[in-house]
Amino acid sequence: MVQYSQTRLDTSFAALSDVTRRGILEQLGRADASITDLAETFRMTLTGMKKHVGVLERAGLVITQKVGRVRTCKLGVRRLEEEAAWLESYRQLWDARFDALDKLVEELKQKEKDDGE
Repeated sequence: MVQYSQTRLDTSFAALSDVTRRGILEQLGRADASITDLAETFRMTLTGMKKHVGVLERAGLVITQKVGRVRTCKLGVRRLEEEAAWLESYRQLWDARFDALDKLVEELKQKEKDDGE
């Protein structure tokens, strides 16, 4: 199995575990926004939004830039390739297990049919 940076995965999944932070990423995928705009969109305080943005920033998913008194947020350059690969390895594992289960069910159905004849 491929080795992944546990700390990076933990940081990414922790950042993505919150519905508000996922919403922020969706919003920033459409357009850059100030922390004030994001706070208004999500109906929360500036302090609360700064904390959410900080978590996303530490995970490398968002970058911020301060121009004057306005802090603008945009999607970070880091993609979630490592996280997607980790998830894919488990998807393959579960696909193999479900395929084996399907095969077993078919064998049992055939055995039941043969026994009934």
